[in-house]
Amino acid sequence: MSAYKRRDFLKLSSLSALPLIASAVPLNAFASAKQQVSKDSEAVYFINDGIFYRPEDFINKLQEINAAKPIERDSYAEGGDIEKLLNKFKEMTGKEAAIFMPSGTLANQLAISYLCGGNTKAFVQETSHVYRDEGDAAQTLFNKRLIPLAQGKAHFTLEELKQSVTYHEVGEVFVGGVGAISIETPVRRCDNQAFPLEEIKKISAYCKEKGFKMHLDGARLHMATAFTNSTVKEYSSYFDTVYMCLYKYLGAPGGAILCGDKALIDQMHHLVKIHGGSVFTNWPSAAIALHHLKDIDEVMEKIKTKTKDLFSLFTQLKGIKVSEVENGTNQFNVSIDKGIDPGKLNTRLRGEHNIVFGMPREDGFVKIKVNPTLLRRENKLIIEAFKEAITFAKS
Repeated sequence: MSAYKRRDFLKLSSLSALPLIASAVPLNAFASAKQQVSKDSEAVYFINDGIFYRPEDFINKLQEINAAKPIERDSYAEGGDIEKLLNKFKEMTGKEAAIFMPSGTLANQLAISYLCGGNTKAFVQETSHVYRDEGDAAQTLFNKRLIPLAQGKAHFTLEELKQSVTYHEVGEVFVGGVGAISIETPVRRCDNQAFPLEEIKKISAYCKEKGFKMHLDGARLHMATAFTNSTVKEYSSYFDTVYMCLYKYLGAPGGAILCGDKALIDQMHHLVKIHGGSVFTNWPSAAIALHHLKDIDEVMEKIKTKTKDLFSLFTQLKGIKVSEVENGTNQFNVSIDKGIDPGKLNTRLRGEHNIVFGMPREDGFVKIKVNPTLLRRENKLIIEAFKEAITFAKS
């Protein structure tokens, strides 16, 4: 039996047949096959904001972290590595206090509700997660009225906010007060566009003058800081509360951190409990997030630099064009010529080159994201993989 036929036979045979043929197969045949298996820990993902660990890789990373310095367990999000994580976020944001929460939705909703106090209105982006993706929690649970601004856009202006505030004050017989302004940046529903920092500054000054509180949905805030040449602390300085996610690019299986002044955060512990958000132990999320926070700014800068070089090399590729998004951060639009089958291209990149790309959306673009997985491979090798896959997708 030739080696070619033997490999085919192995693919088609059941596992129960392996003992019968093992003696006929050279040991290095199994070793060779094993080497060809694509590892997720080596894959380049163009579809995520960060590293989304598979179970095996997550366990291995935790073991690596624990070997370097033993992980300390928390109890109901207090003590241990959670305490270290909270201190890190206080330092980053410049806020007095921080609390762990199981989800960003809970962090957003509790913050907005508390900031509003007895006032009923909160102004938000129409495209924001708070308005579109949190199950109308503000209305159904917290008796707050979300007023959307800038329909279909990533951000609103100070003038648009002022006009809406005046419209509701003048046009309603029984006026409920304005409690808070919530801003998300970058905005997932708008290709991860950033809310312009200069506009945030103007809105913050206006809110201080009017006595309105401000909440920042900073689930992807490190991306905004990297691509707008700012810092988490600067963004945070314009807001009363700041929420940041632990899994979007910090590798955790879940969790959120809410930062603010001590008087506010002290009230959150009880609110988390009565809304069913108390989790007994959270050290896996804390340990992995702490690990990635050590060099998050350096990693983001490397991604920016590598992305610029990679996309300059992309000009060598016939049939594919990358374009930036206005006020963009880590997401870009890719157009593919009609002569290239996007399904074949995607399958080839994934199957042969361990690159996860994506398919065109409704607007015809493939929405790609750059993230730390880009640092796993040299740009030259990524370009060569695309060249081969494009040739295949044309056939």
